[in-house]
This record gives sequence, structure tokens and C-alpha cells, in this order.
Amino acid sequence: MNAKHLFLALTLMSAALLANADTKFTFFTEQFPPYNMTSDGKAFAHKAEKISGLCTDIVKQMLPHIPYKTQIKLRNWDYSINKVKQKNNHGLFCTVRSEERENSFYWVGPLTEIRWTLFAKPDSKIELTSLEDARKYRIGGYNDDVMTLFLQKNNFNVSSIANDSVNPKRLMLGQIDLWIADELSGPYVASDSADIDDLKPVLSFKETPLYLALNNQTDPKILKTIHDAFETVRKSGQIEVIERTYGR
Repeated sequence: MNAKHLFLALTLMSAALLANADTKFTFFTEQFPPYNMTSDGKAFAHKAEKISGLCTDIVKQMLPHIPYKTQIKLRNWDYSINKVKQKNNHGLFCTVRSEERENSFYWVGPLTEIRWTLFAKPDSKIELTSLEDARKYRIGGYNDDVMTLFLQKNNFNVSSIANDSVNPKRLMLGQIDLWIADELSGPYVASDSADIDDLKPVLSFKETPLYLALNNQTDPKILKTIHDAFETVRKSGQIEVIERTYGR
């Protein structure tokens, strides 16, 4: 390579590095322990070091493989998903890849999954061998939740409320017999909202993958870079290590 060609190659390389340095990508998440949560229990955070959780830790493992400026913010769900829909170079984790959302995002993952679980109070004698066995019980859920909607659609006896954190207390008071929640997040909610540390899981019956959803108007090169970063982490085995850390 002569001096002229070498100079041109170095110039192009420098331009690419500068472009990467000027590119910023923002990841949003919500308070959903143990998948995503603030270290101080607040409802929002604007720095990655103040946010942890199973999904958050997976995304943090991806960051060294992304040659752009990155930031992670935790806000409420409505704000986060609308921001990601409207702005390129934005992403959201962890979220369900539903039919309604399929064409609204570029999907990376799955990062992990939620496991639909029916819980009873600690001293309950309820035993279930199949979901059909739960038809004779009153099940607590919360409004517009995918698990609650599934049970309602299939004509189970569901008592749905606006605030899911109240359901563990309803269990203890005998207002409901069972509570539908995620295998990992249910015990966190019960402990935090009602000081119940020995919630009884009686049946896990379905799994739903959780993804990283990226604004689909983002530069395809950036989308591919983030996808490749996830694949690097997945192939390294780090996801399984992180899942075990959170009890899965």
C-alpha cells in the first residue's frame, strides 16, 4: 500500500471512529424486580449503576461490545415504550414480543423468560397437577396483565384489580385462593408489599420470552451491532450465569 492509499485508509478509519463516538444509544426499562430495579427502590433512575436486575445485567454485559455511547434509564412503562416508539437510537427491555407489537420494533433476544405461576399463601393446602385443577379456586390478577387476560379468556374465576402489589395481602386475608404472577417477580412483590417471604408456588404452566425491543427506524448498522453484541453474550454462557444469580 503506497502512502496515498495508507493516508486515505487512515482517514476513513478515523472518520468511522469519530462517527461511533458521536452516536448515543439509550436503553429504557421499568421497575419490575428482579428483572429490572433501582438500587434505592425509587420509581426512576438515570444512571446504569443505580439499576440492576436479571435483564439489566444481561444488557450491561452487552455494552462493552457496542462501540457507541450508551446509557440506561429506568422510568415508568408508558413513558418508556412511547419514547422508544418515537425516537431512533432508543431501546426497551425486557418486554413481551406480542403480535400487536411485532412490527413496531426491531427485536433482540430473547434475553430470558417469565414463567406463569399460581401462588397460594404459605400455609395453604392447595395442590394442583394441572391448570384445569385451578378452576374451582378464586384467582387474583391485575388489570390488562397478559397472564390475567389469558385466565379470563379461558373462563377461570379471576378477581382482577388495578394494583398487583395488593394481591399478596388478599391471599393472606382469604379474599382470593390463588394469585397469578411470574415465578421470580411474585415472591419479590409479596416480600416487598406484604412482608411474605415464603409464598407457596403451586403450579407453573406457561413460559413467555422477554426481549430487547429497539426503535425500528434506527440505522440498520446500529441495530445489527446491538444484535451481534447480544449474540456474543449469549454464546459466552453469561446469560445462564446471570439467571442462576437470580434463582433460576
